[in-house]
Amino acid sequence: MRETLSRSTLSPADVDWLHRLVGDWQMVADLSFADLTLWLPVPVEETDGPEMSWFLAAHARPSTGPNFYHDDVIGRQPDPGRLTWLTQVQQTGHSVTPDGTGYVREQYVPVVRRGRTIAVLIRHTDLQNMRQQGGLEVNYLQISQQLFSMISEGAFPVEGAATGVGRGTPRVGDGVIRLTADGVIDYASPNAVSALRRLGHTGQVNGADLSEIVTARLVEGTTVDETVPLVLTGRAPWGTELETGGINLTLRAVPLLRGGARVGALLLLRDVSEIRRRERELLSKDATIREIHHRVKNNLQTVAALLRLQSRRLDDPTARAALAEAGRRLATVALVHDTLSHALTEQVDFDGIALRILRATVEVAATRTVVATELAGSFGQLAAEDATHVAMILAELVQNAVEHGFEEGPPQADAESVQPLVRIEAERRSEGSPQELEVVVRDNGAGLPEGTTSPDRSGLGVQIVEALISDLRGHITWETAEPHGTVVRFTVRLRCPG
Repeated sequence: MRETLSRSTLSPADVDWLHRLVGDWQMVADLSFADLTLWLPVPVEETDGPEMSWFLAAHARPSTGPNFYHDDVIGRQPDPGRLTWLTQVQQTGHSVTPDGTGYVREQYVPVVRRGRTIAVLIRHTDLQNMRQQGGLEVNYLQISQQLFSMISEGAFPVEGAATGVGRGTPRVGDGVIRLTADGVIDYASPNAVSALRRLGHTGQVNGADLSEIVTARLVEGTTVDETVPLVLTGRAPWGTELETGGINLTLRAVPLLRGGARVGALLLLRDVSEIRRRERELLSKDATIREIHHRVKNNLQTVAALLRLQSRRLDDPTARAALAEAGRRLATVALVHDTLSHALTEQVDFDGIALRILRATVEVAATRTVVATELAGSFGQLAAEDATHVAMILAELVQNAVEHGFEEGPPQADAESVQPLVRIEAERRSEGSPQELEVVVRDNGAGLPEGTTSPDRSGLGVQIVEALISDLRGHITWETAEPHGTVVRFTVRLRCPG
């Protein structure tokens, strides 16, 4: 519809009016058991012939009955007969219902805004497949005719009212109530009666005051939104939700106007108790999962602290270093769980974790010199399991870069001119499935031992890195940087793309 509107000469305010009409006309289509099409006048570029033509800009099908148009009709041009009626309705501003041909009846309704006809709405009724007339059908058709009259008077859509159907917003099929100007129920559909029964009302529905029915069922001490009275009496075009006795009802009111005066109201209501129950269950599960991550993080930090305490009691330097390494690795895993304990999903923004790992590992591992850190690129969102693996890999590689690259301090050639540096570069490749993540860890330290192309694979840190990368179906390479330093590059395939 947006492309179609760009062809018209309508003002931005007119365009907004039509967008709001289309956002709410599913309700009108359902009440009228008919397809609705919206036709816009567009200028004709040719000099000969009529100055204006028409364009079918939007189409709505009813969910309460058979469809008239089964194919996509948006973009169609009117035939000569329809062009005549469209032009007449635009010029006169009055609705017309031409004599039907066969089993088709069409009603042309001017879409009016501030006294001007800016478009024409056509209601297409298939008389052959039309629903058998009963109490529900008759009342629905009466309400739809009131809405069509409001459209031709410029009173619908209602300014300041929300349009469309959101989560839990009632629809025609959920329940329809028609109120008088005094807020008395004039008609209630079977689904609306069932909703009021579940609310606890056992008396007669037609002729009852809706606000009294609801007020009598409110639990003492219940806080009621200020919009509820206005919605229950149909005085304001708003929506609201109320909860009482374990029942959740969403309500939406549409005042029915004639000549600018309110003559009643259309009220849609829906029992959303099951939806809200499931939402509460999901929130409870999310809170439980976050609490589990929080406790895992605390337990890992406790174990890491115990290992550090134990290492201080040992005389063997090798044993002390091994326990310190184990504590550091536990702290790295705890960092991921700490982030998950604050997240609403099982995916984390890994950039913050990577930066914390980089800085903390360099600070702990640095020996004789101060090492600067840099993080470039973006890791993006990682699944929890992937995040734990990548965090461990980064911690081991950064630890190795600092301990071995700057063990004797910065290289003598750069001791006074270049700041010792460890840099992490990340690139997320979104093409294909699963996604790939390429990470580079580079330093300007001493580099690999002369004559080698990889570090000593007998070390525990290197074995951990290679095992984790293998689990992520990736690969890793080491190379010497120029003039000195080491570049470690690894690529992994993520289990769950973010």
